Amino acid sequence: MSADSTPGPGIPGESGTKGTRGRSKGHRRKPREKRHKGLKIMAWTAAGIVVLGGTGAGYLYFKLNGNIESVDIDQALGTDRPEKVDNGSENILVLGSDTRAGGNKDLGGGTDDGSARSDTAMIVHVYEGHKKASVVSIPRDTLIDRPECTDTEGGTHPAANGVMFNSAYSTGGAACAVKTVESLTDLRMDHYLEVDFTGFQKLIDELGGVEVTTTEDIKDPDSHLDLPAGTHRLDGEQALGLVRTRHGVGDGSDLGRIQLQQAFIKALVQQVKEVGVFTSPKKLYSLADSATKAVTTDSDLGSVNSLMSFANGLKGIGPSNMHMITMPVQYDPANANRVLPLKDKSQLVWDALKNDRPIPESAIRDTATGEARDVVTAS
Repeated sequence: MSADSTPGPGIPGESGTKGTRGRSKGHRRKPREKRHKGLKIMAWTAAGIVVLGGTGAGYLYFKLNGNIESVDIDQALGTDRPEKVDNGSENILVLGSDTRAGGNKDLGGGTDDGSARSDTAMIVHVYEGHKKASVVSIPRDTLIDRPECTDTEGGTHPAANGVMFNSAYSTGGAACAVKTVESLTDLRMDHYLEVDFTGFQKLIDELGGVEVTTTEDIKDPDSHLDLPAGTHRLDGEQALGLVRTRHGVGDGSDLGRIQLQQAFIKALVQQVKEVGVFTSPKKLYSLADSATKAVTTDSDLGSVNSLMSFANGLKGIGPSNMHMITMPVQYDPANANRVLPLKDKSQLVWDALKNDRPIPESAIRDTATGEARDVVTAS
């Protein structure tokens, strides 16, 4: 069949013809079949973009999903837990650990035997409406009675009296840490979020650093930190050194380190709110990749969608409406490196959170502080 006799794409009402024959030369118009073909090309191009875009998004989704580690806290702890309080509030236990760290020892952390430990523990209480929060830090050196607990592998760990708080995590991991906090406070932990220290460092670097002001020199060889008084934009390694230092500030106790952590968290929240990550897809992906690699969550938060929804619910909380305290404690008369809970004052804290009320100032009056509260401030 010749080229001239090959059927064209066709035009409605002109079966099998090219539609240009028989028209006078003076009245030629743009052929309709070309317009039709152009529309088809545009449609297929658009469809291709959608398919390719969807495939890319799907790939990124599964890659980020694969970054997240999660643990089934509810399964491990069973039903012997404080009741959920249905008042619109949420309690999240946040731990800072060296669980995934290969390089944490280089940053002043890690253990020689390769085991994991938790240096930071905070109960984040998000009030009804998710516009404000109270954060209660629990000193790792607090002497407590640890309850019997079951870890996420099904192993049972016996109760122990008068042991350090952070022994719960090193003994039975996330589930035992949650069990211990719930036993200590009689508050149900709705979620669990663990931040790995090396991942934390990378996340700070992705953010472009965090700006803080130090009112005095901070020098601590153990955490590799050397900051003269003044304003600094801390990179990831410096930020990690700051939240882990204890010998360079205040009275050298864990309480002083907690005060530095609280000041840094406020600066970090401010930095996250200010950085324009949503204007740059590449920046947003880099941050999401680092963030999802840095965290371990409870199973309810163990997907990108759940984690994004959870984070979106907290976006209205800024540094000015975060009330941060340390669990009321006193120094142990028998050992200056340990602290003891002040039960009556602590109960004021737990009762306030259970009833979704502000923590009364009387709860933290005349308690051990660490003497480092104003050493670091958000710039």
